[in-house]
Amino acid sequence: MARAARKIATAAALGGGGLTALGATAYGLLIAEGLLARRAIGQPHGLDGPASDGTYGDYPGEPLKIAMLGDSTSVGLGLTDPGQTPGALLAYGLASVAERPVQLLVAGKSGAPSSELGDQVDKALAMEPDIAVIFVGANDIITQTAPATAVRHLAKAVRRLRDAGVEVVVGTCPDLGTVRPIGQPLRWVARRWSRQLAAAQTVAVVDAGGRTVAFADLLGPEFATNPTEMFGPDRFHPSARGYAQAAYTVLPSVCAALGLWPEPRPGEALQPIYLAAATAAEEPGTEVTATRVDGRATGLHGKWATLFRRRLGETFNDTRRLTSRLGETLDDA
Repeated sequence: MARAARKIATAAALGGGGLTALGATAYGLLIAEGLLARRAIGQPHGLDGPASDGTYGDYPGEPLKIAMLGDSTSVGLGLTDPGQTPGALLAYGLASVAERPVQLLVAGKSGAPSSELGDQVDKALAMEPDIAVIFVGANDIITQTAPATAVRHLAKAVRRLRDAGVEVVVGTCPDLGTVRPIGQPLRWVARRWSRQLAAAQTVAVVDAGGRTVAFADLLGPEFATNPTEMFGPDRFHPSARGYAQAAYTVLPSVCAALGLWPEPRPGEALQPIYLAAATAAEEPGTEVTATRVDGRATGLHGKWATLFRRRLGETFNDTRRLTSRLGETLDDA
């Protein structure tokens, strides 16, 4: 996995393409089997998520600004209640921690691959956000986009945001091997490709100055026991409960990026970036961010990174309202 991440990230940096991380045979298999999977997957409600732009949190002060970018996961495709979208849940949670109102802009678009992030960044920058959250990658797999190409577009988007002073958190490509309508051997191919792309995304995002949170098989264990609760009617996109789980996983890193949550202790889970990326791709909820060792950002094996799995409520005593809010959402979904 680390070797594949290095290969993809290097190709992205040099402008190369390459067919895929898996080779021509698996590529052809993915296309053929993908046609069967599309017939097995139903249709979601609507073409996009419910409009959830607005201001959240009944607090005084200047609003923090958050922009959601990416694909259908960023907009909450399949939901009908704006308050259940990932953006709204992140805005509610961030407002609770910061005790300030939070203004939300959803620039993401259902079906968007990484190549469409440029227009979304334009829209986000016009808002002058404090932080941008990007959920992207699944459509790069579905459209058979070369991993290096997808990573290159993502890295460019992150750099543009960071150059403008915007903090960036990226939820990496989820493991499409957990989607049960996709049969074998496509499911194995999708799982391997998803995780290789997620690892390469991590390398590129951290190098561009952002931080990542691994989705991996975030819904996998829950899907096995509660498939009707974690996935929506199309059996591909998350249900309200599944979207809440994604927001719950990303929120602590969003708070940390804005200085509202402690960073990990120096040296905690310290690894070279390629190894860190490979590790995170297998562990849902793992955050990867750049760090320094003895004042140096890089070592013999590349850039240094810290892996950290944040958990709500472990750090601050005053996050009970936040945990309660998200807990109620999970229970009501």
